[in-house]
Amino acid sequence: MSPNGSDLPHGLEGVGGTPKPRRPMRRKLLQALTAGLVLATATGCTWEDFPRLGMPTPTTEEAPRILSLWQGSWAAALAVGVLVWGLILWSAFFHRRSRTKVEVPPQTRYNMPIEALYTVVPLIIVSVFFYFTARDESELLKLEKKPDVTVNVVGFQWSWCFNYVENVEGSTGDAKTSKELDAIPDRYREAFPADAGGVHDCGIPGTRNPQTNNPGPTLWLPEGKRVRFVLTSRDVIHSFWVVPFLMKQDVIPGHTNAFEVTPNREGTFLGKCAELCGVDHSRMLFNVKVVSPERYEQHLKDLAKKGQNGYVPAGIEQSGPEKNRESNIL
Repeated sequence: MSPNGSDLPHGLEGVGGTPKPRRPMRRKLLQALTAGLVLATATGCTWEDFPRLGMPTPTTEEAPRILSLWQGSWAAALAVGVLVWGLILWSAFFHRRSRTKVEVPPQTRYNMPIEALYTVVPLIIVSVFFYFTARDESELLKLEKKPDVTVNVVGFQWSWCFNYVENVEGSTGDAKTSKELDAIPDRYREAFPADAGGVHDCGIPGTRNPQTNNPGPTLWLPEGKRVRFVLTSRDVIHSFWVVPFLMKQDVIPGHTNAFEVTPNREGTFLGKCAELCGVDHSRMLFNVKVVSPERYEQHLKDLAKKGQNGYVPAGIEQSGPEKNRESNIL
């Protein structure tokens, strides 16, 4: 035996080769739980915010459906994560190498029940996700024949314009025949109000909301009214996202998207472009001000008095394949 004990078996030390005590598994588990608790409580969220799992408070009639899908996805992901990590820890703990025996464990080439299980279970999980996603998507993208309010949202580098398709006192014209709205397909224009001269409001990156001083132009909406957004672009792909609406949709040149919401809470909310659209993408911000229907009507009259009558060009004319798609839908 060497004087410094270099010929002792690895992992042994002390007089007579006494095994070095291993760190208890219980202590490691306690440390892991403590770290998880710190991460969960260090986010700055209150207990009331926690069930939303990072989502803002919904401010439309449709948003709770999106929130429910989000919460269900997290619940399913956590269940799968607990199962997977449980199996990993179980196999690592109960099939760890023995301290006293050095042997090769039994070798198994395959196990048909287990292989069938980890093939069928993911298919079931994906099918369930697909069902709930398709169900909610069909409801969220459903369009009424005659919405209460129609707003043509025009995205461009680097701000937004809002065409209020309304019959406003002091504004003459017809949205159904307006040349500025030629980029919008007929199936959307048919739902426009008759003789809607309309008003518009455009912003630039330096525009700010006069009440909150938040950057971007301000889109006004009436509380309790079903609003249809008709989304068009003048240049590249943008994405229209009102954060507390929990709903966003791409704004694509040569292709028109639309969706509807019913705001149910007054206030001023933040909106932004959620698609990387170029060097100043981060400046494509806007505000949404939800007010009473009476105040909304007064705002449209104020825009008409300022001379912001009619509509700004909606965007790029539809491409040939898109026109064919529209004709097939009709």
